[in-house]
Amino acid sequence: MPETAAMMTKDGRFGYQASGDSSLPALVFLHGIGGAGRGWRHQIDVFGDRYHAIGWDMPGYGGSPQLPEVTMSALAEALKDFLAQLGVIKPVLVGHSIGGMVVQQLLAKYPDLAGAVVLAQTTSAFGSSDGEWQKNFIDARLGPLDRGESMVSMAPKLVQGLIGDDADPAGIALAQDCMASVRPETYRSSMMAMIGFDLRKNMADIAVPTLLLSGSKDNNAPAKTMAKMATAVKGSTYVELEGVGHLASFERPDEFNEVINDFLSTTHELSGTSS
Repeated sequence: MPETAAMMTKDGRFGYQASGDSSLPALVFLHGIGGAGRGWRHQIDVFGDRYHAIGWDMPGYGGSPQLPEVTMSALAEALKDFLAQLGVIKPVLVGHSIGGMVVQQLLAKYPDLAGAVVLAQTTSAFGSSDGEWQKNFIDARLGPLDRGESMVSMAPKLVQGLIGDDADPAGIALAQDCMASVRPETYRSSMMAMIGFDLRKNMADIAVPTLLLSGSKDNNAPAKTMAKMATAVKGSTYVELEGVGHLASFERPDEFNEVINDFLSTTHELSGTSS
């Protein structure tokens, strides 16, 4: 199994973890609000034999500096800068939750930058137009911080509320550890950045091979919502994991990897095979 290398930068560049030779096609993983680049450990190790598998620390997470202003557009530009930092061309981008929203934002401005994308347990619009759902969602997650709790004390309950059935204990321990390590200011700013996000009209413009992956017990990015998203992306693949909550890569890492592998194997230009 390839060895995972951690890159923690202090010079304004982005931190990340990676496995696989840099000459291989790039497979870049973007975590959710409570995640970290190291949260993709199981994916980075597994795919590092065929890809330059990379788990990005998004701005404000891990070894990456925070942005002066955190918006979805700014996060997409940061992703573009990160890809330039690594010198990767036409990567496969795997975005979970807010990471999937960042991928969508990137494609809206730079439609040809990625070779293929995986939108995992994410959405094309955050809440309804009246904002009430958004307000309740954010209040439920930031309220404990406002009342003096820490990310360490919040992590077990937050993660428990996100998972479905038969979750892998080691994966959940990793998810809790990642959540506990998130800086409170990063958690707040990332949460607030999602307000007003709506790229539903842009889904039809996605022109790269696309996999949409959902969990049947995901209340944050409901399967029915993701299935509808898939109908808007021409030629996309949709997969729903039964009994899985919002943290598929932690809950069922082997199943998650199998779905990603199947998608990559059918995308011949990226898997290195010929048609």
